[in-house]
Amino acid sequence: MKVTTLKEIFESLPSKLDKDAAEDLDAVYQFDLQGRQGGQYHLMVQNGACVVKDGIHADPHVTLSMTGEDCIRVLNGQLSGMTMAMSGRLQVTGDIGLAMQLKSLFPNMAER
Repeated sequence: MKVTTLKEIFESLPSKLDKDAAEDLDAVYQFDLQGRQGGQYHLMVQNGACVVKDGIHADPHVTLSMTGEDCIRVLNGQLSGMTMAMSGRLQVTGDIGLAMQLKSLFPNMAER
């Protein structure tokens, strides 16, 4: 079964983290999501663990801006983040390398 709301998606992220991929990472991902499923969330990955909080982080390493609906599709494996960025539907500011690393941090996100 696919996750259908952003709240469900972000609540599930800590349990989906690939601890090996995140072992040496210290990063803050800000999600700025527009539209009906919009919202502000930040994801902190540090020492192989992940914490998700609502709202805006004061100093994120990378910010991903898109619609909430597109975010759900990307995290469910229905859309490619790279394709979205190339089409302008996803804007990335900050460390683009960290944005590209997200998929490896959550390789089983589409599984429920």
